[in-house]
Amino acid sequence: MTVNIQSVNFKADGKLITFIKERLAKTTQFYDRAISTAVFLKVDNNHNRKNKIVEMRMSVPGTDIVVTKERKSFEEAADIAVDVLIRQLKKRKEKIVKP
Repeated sequence: MTVNIQSVNFKADGKLITFIKERLAKTTQFYDRAISTAVFLKVDNNHNRKNKIVEMRMSVPGTDIVVTKERKSFEEAADIAVDVLIRQLKKRKEKIVKP
């Protein structure tokens, strides 16, 4: 699976990119037919403390799975977004296995 990470209006740290790629690699344990994942990192310019936005768009056969999370750090948002992706991939796999 290819992973494309884009940071909007800022330069993402190498540790953050490595963290996201490692977390996304875990999704292959649950569903190995994913084609690619596009990750968008954004900072919302408001006075709210939860202003880091992570959007993940995973291409799987049939349709795309899109998850958007907003938290106070990119790591926390990415961690929660990957957990949601894993949950949705498990559901998709159960639907495929059961006739």
